[in-house]
Amino acid sequence: MRLGLKLAAIMSALFVVSACTSVEPAPEPHPDTQRLLSSGPVVGFLSENGAPTWLGLPYAQSTAGPNRWRAPEPTPSRTGLLEALQHPEPCPQIVNRLSTETTGLPVGALYGSEDCLKLDVYAPASAEPGADGLPVMMWIHGGSNTWGYASQYDGSKLAQEQDVVVVVVQYRLGPLGFFAHPDIDEGQGANFALLDQVAALNWIQAEISQFGGDPDNVTIFGESAGGQNVAALLASPLASGLFHRAIVQSGFFDSVPLDEARNGDVNSAIPAADRMVQAQGNPDLRALSLQTVFDAYNLGDPRAELPRVIADGVSLPRAGLASAFDSPETFNAVPVITGTNRDEMKLFNALNDDLTRRRFGLLISIRDRAYYDRLSHYQSRLWRILAVDQAAERMQSAGHDQVWAYRFDWDEGGRLLTMNLSEIFGAAHAMEIPFVFNHFDFFGQLDRALFNRSNEDRRDALAASMGAYWANFARDGDPGAAGGPDWPRWSSDAELMRFDAPSPELIEGADSLSALLSDLGSDPALSAAQICRAAQALSNWRDELEDQILTQTDCAA
Repeated sequence: MRLGLKLAAIMSALFVVSACTSVEPAPEPHPDTQRLLSSGPVVGFLSENGAPTWLGLPYAQSTAGPNRWRAPEPTPSRTGLLEALQHPEPCPQIVNRLSTETTGLPVGALYGSEDCLKLDVYAPASAEPGADGLPVMMWIHGGSNTWGYASQYDGSKLAQEQDVVVVVVQYRLGPLGFFAHPDIDEGQGANFALLDQVAALNWIQAEISQFGGDPDNVTIFGESAGGQNVAALLASPLASGLFHRAIVQSGFFDSVPLDEARNGDVNSAIPAADRMVQAQGNPDLRALSLQTVFDAYNLGDPRAELPRVIADGVSLPRAGLASAFDSPETFNAVPVITGTNRDEMKLFNALNDDLTRRRFGLLISIRDRAYYDRLSHYQSRLWRILAVDQAAERMQSAGHDQVWAYRFDWDEGGRLLTMNLSEIFGAAHAMEIPFVFNHFDFFGQLDRALFNRSNEDRRDALAASMGAYWANFARDGDPGAAGGPDWPRWSSDAELMRFDAPSPELIEGADSLSALLSDLGSDPALSAAQICRAAQALSNWRDELEDQILTQTDCAA
């Protein structure tokens, strides 16, 4: 899958996330937030809205040195008070324009620390340690599994408004998170990022009651690569019993075969490891410098490919992630919500030079509005088919009927200078995240235009509804009628909840690749050349579907 490989590069060329763009003084610890964990005492603070907050809590030891490419080790005990007042340092990753202002480093530089397996906890003011626990929601961030960090996500409003405990977890990224090499194979698999997430879930089981959470009612939710990681945890035997509901936001249900991850191409583990050894002259991969490890993959190049979510036979079935959902006996069959955004691909198409022009490096204009919209439509439909229709149908056919589906349609972004953001982005990839968290400080320089006074009332109403549905699902395993109409399970009627301002509504109708290609092949808004151009774009994104796409649209050579 090539789409995820380009995510960081495309987003980084567009805007700077403002969630962590300046270093602010640490808040004052609040005595009411002191807790006693297995590892020792901690104290947090109260967020602006009064939500008790703890930042940078370690759930595992540093993965540097001998711990690199090994399962995470529990944190040792200590006697001193840990002041959990600042976000953790990110896991090692390559600086892009989403993080250059935060770090003060140039694009392409390596930053972060291997002592990064930490998490942030946000609780409502009503939460009390040891009391009847509240639902727990563990957020797994996106970023192509190569970048991202906890400080991008503020869970205080979701926690306070919906009476849930929110945990935002960091995990190993890039070649530290996914690495299949025989020299480090110790029976622990190749998905070290998933092992981290499992360790975080184990930490929740042991400690979350101290923050007012219920360890027997844990929901995992994540977006993009985070959504794919949620799907992977659903399929992982190592995560069995550690969570009780799952929400997949714009994620995929696929994986890379183990042999391909090891030696499939120049960016697979064995060729990359050979380059590492040649560069530093040390055959001990765990003793190599971080720079040497990352340089072997050239992750600053948007064309670089890095296998991730690997069918390693340990954390995931060797037959592949998708195959696990063929039977409730081979995946963690908990209630699942899965959904996509209507215009997912507009985020990526906005910086495709074949589709748009850029002035002054920022101002985007669409070359051919009709083709841009139709191409984005078909690409985004394919995303939905793979992430919603096929995944939900697969689980239902296996006898698991606790599945709900949605589509996010909000497209009321305003204007920024000469750019109409509603036309350029619409309901693009990641646009739903601020609504789930009800926190509209997310897209940096675009925020003021996207989320403006003219759409404030409508977007606030939609955010309240989405938060209520997500929390209701976390609370009861059924989103029910929170904030709008009753949300039915996925069935032969293929009903989805459509999230748009000011309130959600139900729509129905299954989609399929065959239907998509039939529509594309006869689209009256496109010329024959444009139809084949769009078909090629679809096949470039999903190599395994190339023959079917080009043949059914009469575009095969």
